[in-house]
Amino acid sequence: MTATSAGAEAMDGIYRYQRHIYDLTRRYYLLGRNELITMLQPPAGGSVLEIGCGTARNLVLAARRYPDARFFGLDISAEMLKSAEATLRNHGLEARVTLAQGDATRFDARALFGQPKFDRVFCSYSLSMIPGWEAALREAGKSVGPGGELHVVDFGGQADLPDWFGRGLRNWLARFHVTPRQRLQDAMSAMASETGGTLSFRSIYKDYARLGSIRLTA
Repeated sequence: MTATSAGAEAMDGIYRYQRHIYDLTRRYYLLGRNELITMLQPPAGGSVLEIGCGTARNLVLAARRYPDARFFGLDISAEMLKSAEATLRNHGLEARVTLAQGDATRFDARALFGQPKFDRVFCSYSLSMIPGWEAALREAGKSVGPGGELHVVDFGGQADLPDWFGRGLRNWLARFHVTPRQRLQDAMSAMASETGGTLSFRSIYKDYARLGSIRLTA
């Protein structure tokens, strides 16, 4: 069994049943997702790729907000993609959003989607679920075209929240194989330096979550 197939099997095992209640339960603690969607601002006719699209909740909101853009979603879990396809059909968006199964740490965007680069690429609470998150971040960055942007939102370190809250949250997240990436800012800063991009990074909700973006030069 390859690492990719093993990862897909693991995610399918987690979400085979959870996918049916995922959006209902996650809405209360995956904070900052709507802020990220507001920040995207793709150009008219532009392309947007979500890495780890899950149930397509974010893609639906983004497609409604930016009706002139084209959207793409990548996820390793076939089970989650079943929910994503159903969600898109229910909202009449299947013609505007293309989904594909793939490993975020190594994927061929041209083979999967018919194009190698995108105007906007984003990761919403997906890096904290990917064991090789730094490789996934690099792959996401490689998928951004000239003048494009990479956006990330994920769990922070809860530095400004009570210690008991942070410990409880991390213990609870571990049950779902979720690990906050404390080095996210460092990794994005290094990527910005390597690519000549401009980094914006901030904590939100008392460091409950962190929002980062890199804008590449045209």
